[in-house]
Amino acid sequence: MNNQAWYDITNVDEVISPSLLIYPDRVEENIRRMITLAGSPARLRPHIKTHKLPEIVRMQLAQGITRFKCATLAEAEMAADAGAADVLLAYQPVGPNVERFVQLVKKFSGTKFSALVDNAFSLRAISASFAKAGVVADILLDIDCGMHRSGIEAGPEAFALYPLLCELPAVKAGGLHVYDGHISDTDVAAREQNCSTAFVPINAMRDELRRAGIPVPRIVAGGTPTFPIHAKNADVECSPGTCVLWDWGYSHELSDMDFLHAALVLTRVVSKPGGNRLCLDLGHKSIASEKPQPRVQFLSLPDAQAISHSEEHLVIESARAQEIEVGACLYGVPRHVCPTVALYSEAVVVRDGRACERWKVTARERRLTI
Repeated sequence: MNNQAWYDITNVDEVISPSLLIYPDRVEENIRRMITLAGSPARLRPHIKTHKLPEIVRMQLAQGITRFKCATLAEAEMAADAGAADVLLAYQPVGPNVERFVQLVKKFSGTKFSALVDNAFSLRAISASFAKAGVVADILLDIDCGMHRSGIEAGPEAFALYPLLCELPAVKAGGLHVYDGHISDTDVAAREQNCSTAFVPINAMRDELRRAGIPVPRIVAGGTPTFPIHAKNADVECSPGTCVLWDWGYSHELSDMDFLHAALVLTRVVSKPGGNRLCLDLGHKSIASEKPQPRVQFLSLPDAQAISHSEEHLVIESARAQEIEVGACLYGVPRHVCPTVALYSEAVVVRDGRACERWKVTARERRLTI
């Protein structure tokens, strides 16, 4: 046991493969490190899209975090059901999701909900639905600071749209939401400079709104790469996500950030096709595959190189392939953990070197009860 690696499972013969593994002690340590970096739990609004697990929401609640951010209504419902006091749906509700959002607010009256908009049409539709239902929600203006995925650029058009949050019925001005996911420079100085530059027009818009007597209660800013930068600014709520589980992509690219790998995939060798090749049961359906290879880093086989990847199989080459038998287990760190978690209906929980329970990945569903 003294030679056991932190990730090894002593009863691994009882665990199917491929499986998603969660190490709660490392999750709790990552939460502590998030709070230390932010300076206070009150500075944090962590994104739950990374893990989609009510158990992790409750871990964060236990350490004093009360505000959360999510991407889907199922995630919002899961967080509220787990006891979250404040949940931001960082997505603009459209179509049937407007009415679903209304129903969510009505069902969980003890949770404060908010959402995003970036245009007057959507804002008026949300206002009309909420007014009809007799409920109110905070709405944040989604600002595009350079990612060009959603949001409205900080400037005259945004400045003209924001006052509608104060004028329309059944909605309240919740502030500004700014996601700078395009800023992930490996060089820390470059990342800081690009983040600061992106926020110049946002800070100017906030100040101009406040001078005009228009409330801007908060700015919710950033993701994981810019978390340490926004943490230095007491005027923003930080919304990192990945650092609660951490993955190979960010640990490789963001060497300045000190978090622990807390989620792995377990895979087995299912065939040895010859030479230095091993075939694993870790296909596209078991590991996030939107990134180029390597999509997983094997902790005990760091020289492994991906040769081919298909729905159910991953073929790798390693100088140590001849030492490894069919049926042997490998533990891998996903390159991108968030979509990897979403591929699994449950996670195997590892405590003190043993697989001891399973957690349902509740919010991978598109719909829970609403």
